[in-house]
Order: sequence, then C-alpha cells, then structure tokens
Amino acid sequence: MTDDLTNIPYETLISETQLQARIKELGQQISADYAGQDLLLLCILKGGVLFLTDLMRQLSIPHEIDFLAVSSYGKEVRESTGVVRILKDLDKPIKGRSVLIIEDIVDTGHTLTYITNILNARQPASLKLCALLDKIERRRVNIPVDYIGFTIPDKFVFGYGLDLDEKLRNLPFIAVATG
Repeated sequence: MTDDLTNIPYETLISETQLQARIKELGQQISADYAGQDLLLLCILKGGVLFLTDLMRQLSIPHEIDFLAVSSYGKEVRESTGVVRILKDLDKPIKGRSVLIIEDIVDTGHTLTYITNILNARQPASLKLCALLDKIERRRVNIPVDYIGFTIPDKFVFGYGLDLDEKLRNLPFIAVATG
C-alpha cells in the first residue's frame, strides 16, 4: 500500500486499534503497580511522545512527566552509530522518585543501557522501562524491559512517533516498508 504521505510501499504492522487497546492495558497495569508512589514518566524524545501522551490518558494515578533527548543515530542513518549523546537533560532531580522510562522502541539495548546507567547514578527510588516496541532479535546487551507493548520482528518500522528520515511520525499506526 502507498498513500499521499509517502512514496515508498508499506504495510501496517500494528493498527491504530491494536495500539490503543494495548496502551489501555499498559495504563491499567502501570496504575496498579505504581499506586501510592511518586511516579515520574520520563519520555525519551522524539519517538516516545505519541506513546507518552496516549499512555498518560490511560493512567488513573497522579504522575509527572519529564523528557530526555538522546541520539545514537547519524543523519540519514537507519542504524545506530553506537555513540550516545544527550541532547536534552532532565529538568528536575529524580533522587528518591519512582521513574518509569517511556521509550518508543528497544533495539540493541545500547542506548537504554547508557541512559539507565546515568539515571541510576542519580539515585531514583526505582527505575523501570516501558517500551511500546521490542525488537528482541536485535538485542546486543541485556536490558530488562518491564512493560512491553509489542514484540516485533527485525524490520525497520515507522509511524506513531517513529520516524522515517524525520517524517511520518504522525501516522496513527506502525508501518513497515515493503519495498
């Protein structure tokens, strides 16, 4: 299938309906697990933004949000370079807080290992990871993912916050290129 948004052929891997149903389930689970805690949702920019906003709406407990921007990809590169840079750090300290990292996709695990090492040094009460997508086949380092939306095959995906050359983040579904 192609449309006006892209000239590359693609197929829908995860529909909007599937995404929203799973996010609702994750919201219920996270609300139960973090009841009574000082929860901070820490969104990894840019890809995690749509997931964060939809997940927040499904939480029934008080929480705050913050953002961390990192990069391990070069310009026009669809593979991680392995070098992680912090582009935007947190606005407030996390010492003593229950921190849940909100990530769009876990691939090799290198970037999240780097992030969790930095954050653990800041002494949160707890630090866990919620990823919309998990590409377990590509994992190079063991990083525990506490909440997983979907496990996907080792294919390049875009849409619902994930970009294709910085575009198509606005698609309401997850797509995979077929051509």
